[in-house]
Amino acid sequence: MRALIRTFDGLLRRAYGVFEFCDDPNCVLRLRVTRASHTLSLQGNVLPAGTPVLELHLWNEHIPPIPPEGPDLAWAIRSRRMLIDSLRAVAHQIRYDPRLAGVQAIRGVTVLLPPGDGSGGRGLMKRLGFVVFPYCSPLGRFGEFWENLYSWGIMWAFNEVSLRHRQLIRLRRTEVWMSVNEFLRRYD
Repeated sequence: MRALIRTFDGLLRRAYGVFEFCDDPNCVLRLRVTRASHTLSLQGNVLPAGTPVLELHLWNEHIPPIPPEGPDLAWAIRSRRMLIDSLRAVAHQIRYDPRLAGVQAIRGVTVLLPPGDGSGGRGLMKRLGFVVFPYCSPLGRFGEFWENLYSWGIMWAFNEVSLRHRQLIRLRRTEVWMSVNEFLRRYD
């Protein structure tokens, strides 16, 4: 079953244009060029719907496995370092990859930072310069359910321990955003 989910994930990545931009085994991000689905006020700028954005996707095969007893300090430090190094690699890619010319903002969507969550994930993203917003699926709660089912399957297939305190019906998505100018200022 895990192999089927991994194969399906690969097919979806190709269909949606998600690509690997480097060959570093410590890079935890993949990229996708897309457009903002709604108007957004971001760090003093208004991004109208249709603005070109760079979407960050976790590279599941590169995420450090969570130890069986749960995440510990060593895992958290390693994961944070890998994320920051990956963000620096993305900044370099923005500067030199013509596919990324014209993107105005960086975006990601995740179930790993649920609204109202007391864990450090939301705080980390804010310290990294991202603005965190609640997610609203274009298909409403129905669409979000299917997106969450897919995310739950991915977590089960790649890092099962990450599901320990997550129930499918309670998963909530959030968005993280940053303007490209701010992103390059921080990570280039």
